[in-house]
Order: sequence, then C-alpha cells, then structure tokens
Amino acid sequence: MDWPREDRKDLQWRSASARPRILVLEVSASYKNSPASELESGKVSTSFDEALILKKKAQEVGPQLDGRCIYLVGMMGSGKTTVGKILAEELGYSFFDSDKLVEEVVGGTSVAQIFKQYSESFFRDNESEVLQKLSLTRQLVVATGGGAVIRPINWKYMKQGITVWLDVPLEALARRIAAVGTDSRPLLHGEPGDAYSKALLQLSTLFKERGEAYAYADARVSLPHIAAKLGLNDACDLTPNAIAIEVLVQIENFVKRDDDTSVARNS
Repeated sequence: MDWPREDRKDLQWRSASARPRILVLEVSASYKNSPASELESGKVSTSFDEALILKKKAQEVGPQLDGRCIYLVGMMGSGKTTVGKILAEELGYSFFDSDKLVEEVVGGTSVAQIFKQYSESFFRDNESEVLQKLSLTRQLVVATGGGAVIRPINWKYMKQGITVWLDVPLEALARRIAAVGTDSRPLLHGEPGDAYSKALLQLSTLFKERGEAYAYADARVSLPHIAAKLGLNDACDLTPNAIAIEVLVQIENFVKRDDDTSVARNS
C-alpha cells in the first residue's frame, strides 16, 4: 500500500547540504521444526495445519483490531520483520520495517553506515520521525528497530496502535546473529572473540538497558513459553507461523482486557 498522493508530496525528501531531515516515507510495503536461523534469514517453512490455524486466528482477531496498527518490538534478530510480514499478509494489512524506511530517507544508506557517517543520535531522530508519520495511519504492521523503545516519545507514537514484544532468549538471538554475521548490526561491532560470544556479550549489555522498556509493550510473546506449550525443547525450533499465531492470541487477550477495563471505567 503506497502513501496517499497528497502525503507523498508533503513528505518528499529534499537533499540539502545541512544535516539531513526526514521529509518522506515511501512504502518499500501441527508445528514443524525449523533451522535456528530461520527467523533471521526470512525463510519460512510451515505445515498445512499450522497455516490453517494462523488463517483462522487472523480472521477472528482482525475485526477486533478496528484498523489499529501493530508495532512489533524486541531485540535485534528476534524475527520482527519475518513475523511482521506474515501477520500483515494474514490480516490484510501493509507491512513496514522502520529501519528500512530510515535507510530510504537517508538516500538508501544502510543503518550501519548511518551510525558510522552521522551518529546513533541522528539515526534515532530519524527513527522517531518515521514512527510519528506511521502513527498517523491505520492497518499497518510495523517491525521496529531494536532500540526504538529507548525513547519515550516513540512509545507515544506506537501506543496509537498495539505494541507486541517478541521476547527471545539471548542465547537464541546470539546463535541467529552469529549465523548470518554482524555486518548490519552497528551496535555489535568492535569486540574481539568469536561471533557467538561477541554477540551474546553485547546483547546482554543491550538487554540490561532495554529490558524494562520492552516490558512496556501491550502484549508479550515469550518464545520459551510457546515452545513449552508445543512440547519443544528449544525455542529456536519454533516456526515463524507458530510465533505469529501466538502474537494474535496475545493481541486478542490484550484487546479483551482493554475492553473490560473500558467497561469498568465507564460503569
């Protein structure tokens, strides 16, 4: 889904010699085991039964959303983009990756290069503007960057919709990231050692800084909890579709709680 024509004109990116600013957002738009790096690589395998469960749950939850956007938050490598695309397809929503939108705004520059050439603060400023623009529309699934939660203003924008935390064990995240490399992860550069140990160490540091912020989400999807329910020993054996089903279940639970609270407040 493209932005409306009038919005495209209003948000057009204009190059300037001064510090770049955001002025445009363009739309780029039974359970089986899967490889540990499946979420990170974007490869999705699923069983027929699982696909049917997902479709049925999306049909049940979709009308309850009333067009509200879904914002997926979580650590880098938690599968927000892969799961987000699945949710968008099943709900008939459009999908956005906030990191990709920032990259497009800054002339196609990668996140890693933005950090290097400008600064993390510059990236965060652009990220906030992206989220502000997204919050003005409806029927979107948005995969946010891992650090989007650290700025309170971003929560103001995301809380216009429903926020969901994909809570993945740090060891699983480190294995996924080590499998695909850290080149695109600017906050994981500079430490000596093997890829897994380096990723785990820095992920642990980042989680100490962000853990409380992630918990501010409207719903939490714990991969170890899903795995336990399905009789799996390792959360990495979960398929993205299995995670997407749980996201919908937790969104449904949140909507019900929210409705009950509203009724009690008004009674």
